[in-house]
Amino acid sequence: MGSSHSVPDEIQELADKTGFTSDQIENLHRRFKQLSGDQPTIRKENFDRVPDLEFNPIRSKIVQAFFDKRNLRESSDGFAEEINFEDFLTIMSNFRPIEMDMDDEQLDRFRKKKLKFLFHMYDADSDGKITLQEYRNIVQEMLSGNPHLDKESARSIADGAMMEAASICVGQMEPDQVYEGITFEDFLKIWEGIDIETKMHVRFLTMEPIAMCY
Repeated sequence: MGSSHSVPDEIQELADKTGFTSDQIENLHRRFKQLSGDQPTIRKENFDRVPDLEFNPIRSKIVQAFFDKRNLRESSDGFAEEINFEDFLTIMSNFRPIEMDMDDEQLDRFRKKKLKFLFHMYDADSDGKITLQEYRNIVQEMLSGNPHLDKESARSIADGAMMEAASICVGQMEPDQVYEGITFEDFLKIWEGIDIETKMHVRFLTMEPIAMCY
């Protein structure tokens, strides 16, 4: 993370940017070094070193999100071939748990940041929209990791979610408007009341070889 005399300033800068504590940053840096094989950058294949990630129903989307330039830099699209530790920390900040001392404004920003990250995961072509069928697939994929639901139940819930999304998005359109997909503003409305703050997390902070997003 730099020479020994510059580490405190560097950590503080990263803490200000991401919201992590210095201890969390040090912990994540050790995790980053494990994943990278002590190299300065990591690539997609490095995530194969997280064994239990392979059982996550949306594994490929989680890994891809780490390299999505929209999540790393504003007004940018496409995918990076590799990312450095600061990039890694930036992505991990989207999974940071809620803090009890956050005020309403901070909670709103925190929630929108997580939902923007999730929206990008499914807006594969970066056109700012998700089709209703894509949204249905999102819900079914996320539910597929629930051991208490069989495939038919997950499919039924996903169908219901798609219909609800349609009523929210299409129901507010003028008669002469053409439906083009779920925008981020629609996405915020669809997820209103859903506890995304605690359900979207990864367990890198405890150095456990597990990542979860559900």
